[in-house]
Amino acid sequence: MEKKLRSTGWFGRTGKDGFIYRAWMKNQGIPDYEFNNKPVIGICNTWSELTPCNAHFRDLAETVKKGIYEAGGFPVEFPVMSLGETLMKPTAMLYRNLVSMDVEESIRANPLDGVVLLCGCDKTTPALVMGACSVNLPTIVVSGGPMLTGRHKGAAIGTSDLWRYHDAVREEKITQEELMTIEGSMCRSSGHCAVMGTASTMACMVEALGLSLPGNAAIPAADARRKVLAQFSGLRIVEMVKEDVKLSDILTRDAFENAIISNAAIGGSTNFVIHLIAIARRIGVNLTLDDFNNIASNVPLLVNLQPSGKYFMEDLYYAGGLPAVLKELHQFLHNDCITVNGKTIGHNYKPSECHNREVIAGLDAPFNPVSGVIVLKGNLCENGAVIKPSAATPALMQHTGKAVVFEDVDDFKNRIDDRDLEVDESSILVLKNVGPKGYPGMPEVGNMGMPKKLLEKGITDIVRISDGRMSGTGFGTVVLHASPEAACGGNFSVVQSGDVITLNVPECSLHVHLSDEELQERKQRWKPKPAIADRGYVGLYIQHVEQAHLGADMDFLTGMSGSEVSKDSH
Repeated sequence: MEKKLRSTGWFGRTGKDGFIYRAWMKNQGIPDYEFNNKPVIGICNTWSELTPCNAHFRDLAETVKKGIYEAGGFPVEFPVMSLGETLMKPTAMLYRNLVSMDVEESIRANPLDGVVLLCGCDKTTPALVMGACSVNLPTIVVSGGPMLTGRHKGAAIGTSDLWRYHDAVREEKITQEELMTIEGSMCRSSGHCAVMGTASTMACMVEALGLSLPGNAAIPAADARRKVLAQFSGLRIVEMVKEDVKLSDILTRDAFENAIISNAAIGGSTNFVIHLIAIARRIGVNLTLDDFNNIASNVPLLVNLQPSGKYFMEDLYYAGGLPAVLKELHQFLHNDCITVNGKTIGHNYKPSECHNREVIAGLDAPFNPVSGVIVLKGNLCENGAVIKPSAATPALMQHTGKAVVFEDVDDFKNRIDDRDLEVDESSILVLKNVGPKGYPGMPEVGNMGMPKKLLEKGITDIVRISDGRMSGTGFGTVVLHASPEAACGGNFSVVQSGDVITLNVPECSLHVHLSDEELQERKQRWKPKPAIADRGYVGLYIQHVEQAHLGADMDFLTGMSGSEVSKDSH
């Protein structure tokens, strides 16, 4: 017996209620037959001119609609708040949970049978997936795709080079005028960052989870094949509704493990950890910080992309895309996981081929034996912290040095270039109060700029530790997400300049050389800073955001409420 469509609870009614639902929709010129038991597919669009990565989504949505119509569905496009990573202050991460609420309630409240999520810029992908998970309808993801590789003076450039150019300007190696020229050379097409930053990592994440059609992650935004995939996704979501394939059918524990394994092999962003845990907690899968070490410890880095390597997302697509990477990972993956196309992930990548071993290495000769995100534990981060070894300096993976502590971002900016700052190449920079509650929103400032006096000596990396995040485009020996954050009064909140810290990545430890008694005495003297806000969304966020090791979601949003509407006002 065919399952009744959810949308018939609106459009299939008789009398006053059905009249209201249909009549007001018809003012858009929609003929009566569109309401005749057709699957209604919502296209959740994060298009915005304030989100440049997603500025081509109007066009992409029209292509999705073609597929939905072709399959006999009825497409309805709706907007949700969009998060432009490059423009939003104080940080787009502050609003990820707000967007997830927008998505969840927009889906649940409306007559939708299935959903296509259009996402690209960093936080739009996890926000949309989190919100959709809490409703648990048939859902497919279409990413916007990376921009074409930038070109400047004959060289390929991308977002990761921003950090190098920043230091070059500070050292007066290039002028501000030349930097302006580079601006126009780097972002030369529609799409998100061309490197394996957070946006690209999120696109790979949804493909590895099985939430998108094969090949979704790497097709450039400007490539016509991005539109072809979007149309096929529109076709497929109608079939998913008819088959009743929901998010909970795809997002199993094994699927999350596949995502962790693939993230290690591609050199994905450290932000992956926070977002994947948040998604798992929405759909009801028990995923913890410790799993990231346990699951991917033997997986090498296969993909030679910036910031861990040389090439760009465009190159990854031409080399075979994520399916070619997954094929190399055959022995590690749960190959029987079902994906949105109704086939297993193993079936999907089987016909793929690698066309460039410079970009995608094999397991027999990996690009780097060190990969993934390493979770650290110790008395400086009781609940954990993370580091990305493939983007760090090997010589600093075991390092002991004296802390140079900055109490907040303003303190850092005011003192980092001070000639009298007591810092040398053995020092460890520590930045406090940039976590979820302390900033608030956990900004991408963890890869602190190097002290100018060290740059002038030719030193380009030292150990840096914070309770904040780092852009996926960033690099360096940077320890992030220290939990509990400084604003919560744990050990991290009381570390002082001159304290000796040991980072030991092989042993997954981060330790400050202080006795338990000394730490306890300092914590008793510690006083929290006044809250940044006590009203509106920011006040709500500060009160309810969870710590980084739990995904930095709101405590009242974990889990799912389902697709039932509790009240019917008509």
